[in-house]
Formats: sequence, structure tokens, C-alpha cells
Amino acid sequence: MIDDYLPYQHPSAWKGGAMSGTTEWIVKLDDEDNEILHQAVIRARLQGLGIPHMRAPDLALGSLGEKLKRIQSEVMIGRGFVLVEGFDIDRYALEDAALAYWGIGMHLGCGAAQNAQGDLLGHVTNLGVDYRSDARARGYQTRLNLPFHNDAMDIVGLMCVHPARRGGLSRIVSSVTIYNEVLRLRPDLMPVAWADFDIDRRGEAPEGKRGYYSGPLFSRIDGRLFGRYNREYIESAQRFSEVPRLTAAQIELMDLIDSLCNDPELHLSMELKRGDLQFICNYTTLHSRTEYEDGPDAASRRYLLRLWLDSGVLAKLPPSYEERYSDMREWQRHPRPPIFEPSAVQAELAH
Repeated sequence: MIDDYLPYQHPSAWKGGAMSGTTEWIVKLDDEDNEILHQAVIRARLQGLGIPHMRAPDLALGSLGEKLKRIQSEVMIGRGFVLVEGFDIDRYALEDAALAYWGIGMHLGCGAAQNAQGDLLGHVTNLGVDYRSDARARGYQTRLNLPFHNDAMDIVGLMCVHPARRGGLSRIVSSVTIYNEVLRLRPDLMPVAWADFDIDRRGEAPEGKRGYYSGPLFSRIDGRLFGRYNREYIESAQRFSEVPRLTAAQIELMDLIDSLCNDPELHLSMELKRGDLQFICNYTTLHSRTEYEDGPDAASRRYLLRLWLDSGVLAKLPPSYEERYSDMREWQRHPRPPIFEPSAVQAELAH
């Protein structure tokens, strides 16, 4: 185990202060890319293909497909994140824009269910709930500031349909850099980071499973470092009487991680504009969002579409991930087509 407590030198160990001065993490789609994608969407519609059953072979993208392979490699093997600009979202109705986004995503990985209803396309928008007081609610269903965390599966993707009127900046930070900084500043806390924390399932436990699962904040498999962190869910797991109370060392570690994540020299902020696509590796990158204000009507509400993707790139994951990922396999037994009516999404809030 002592060998695990070593700095991790890798392209994913970046710092926001340096990244903010470059555009190397931005990929632009050009007119040819957009035309290839548009024709692919037309063919898919003519063949009756749609979400969630359409797969990459159903949507041949030619040279754009090669560009997407490079994006997948950068996200999973390299830096750990990419922002894609230039998607011509205005030429599509919402359902067709979602299909184009799904097609791009399927060239990065296979879609994974994001909730117990079997949704493979998530809706990130304000439903007027509060994840801090409602165990059914999720942070992405609010306009509140979201602390740094990661999601499930290899890649999380976001497509901006409508930005907020004010606020809602996307912020990301390298969990690899956070690990290296904790090791540098407080090596005495490393054994705590490699020990199990209990994490709330937030009402989505399949039948026969506990309401929480367990796992360390950092793991190594085949020399690769994996990070997992969601303080809100760690703290809400304390609602279960059988879960051990958080120790002073665990709280101290999470306070340090939060402080590092919020260091402007370490994290990178970006504004997602209409049509922008962001893809990040959950194992090397944490993400957050600042609080935001919506416009006066539904058409101007901040609205993003989300994908969770299994890239198929990694041969092994930490054994502790299996308990949570088995939940998603259970959810995915009954995948359902996407819902685009906000009132219907809100009706499904209870998980």
C-alpha cells in the first residue's frame, strides 16, 4: 500500500491556471463535420432509429468519426477533458439535436442509465427542488451551486441547449492534481483517502441492496490512479444509523480537498454556450457549477442534456466501483426513450 502513496505524473495532472492560458483543450467542429452529422441524422430518422437503441455503427460519421476517436483518447488516456465548439445546433429541432448529440456520444462510448427509470439521456435544468433537504433530488435538478464531485461511468458529457441568463459557469479540476497536492501537503491523511467512505444511493437502491455503498476516494489499478469524490453524498449517508460517524480525520481530509478544488490556480472555469459539448473523464476530473439565474420563461431556462458513457477503453476498474455500477446495469435492463417535457421530468423526480 505504501507504493500507492507516490505522486502520479500524468497528462491528467493539470492545473487550471496553466490551462486557462491555452486553447489546447478546445476542439472545433467545422462545416464539413456539421454536414456529415446532419446527413447522418437524416439517415437515422429515415431508418426509424433513435435514442436509446441507436449505436455507433448505425451512424457512420466518416472523418468526423476519426475526430471523435481522438477526443475519446484525450478524455480517457490524456488530459481528461475536451470542450467541443461549433456544433450547429440551430439547424435542428430539440429532438434531432439530441439525436445528433447521442450519435456523437456513441462514438465515445456506450450510453449508461442515469437513474432508476432507465433514462440514458439526462436533463440538467432547474426543477425548483433542493438537493440539500430532499433525498430524492439531485444537484443537476436545481439552480444551486454544485460542489466539486464526479459522476458514474467513464465519461460524463454535457450539451448546452440554453445557457443561464446569469451564472451557471462550469468548473472542472483535476482529481489527479488534488491527489498530488494532498500527498504534498498532508501525507498523513493518505491512509484515510485510501480507506472506505460510505456514500448515499439517494433513494435509488435496487431491491435487496443497502441505501448506501462504500469505497475509497483514491484507488490504483494497473498503475492508473482513480479518483472518486462527492462530499454531499458522503455526508447524506450519515442519515443511516448503521453508517459509522465520520471521523475527524475524514472531515479534515474533505475540508482540504474542498479547499484545493476551489483554489483558482487549480480549477478551470468555462462558460458553456448554446451548442457547446463538454466531455470529461470521471476518474481524473471533478466538476462543479456555479449558482445561476434563469430567464423569465421556460424557453430561456438553463437546459443541458447529459450522457454517461462506458468508453470500453479501460480493461479494469477498482473493485469498489462494482457495487455502484451494478446499480446502473440493473436500471439499464429497461431503457426508455428520452422525455423532453419538463413537467414530465419533474413528475419523475421521486426515484
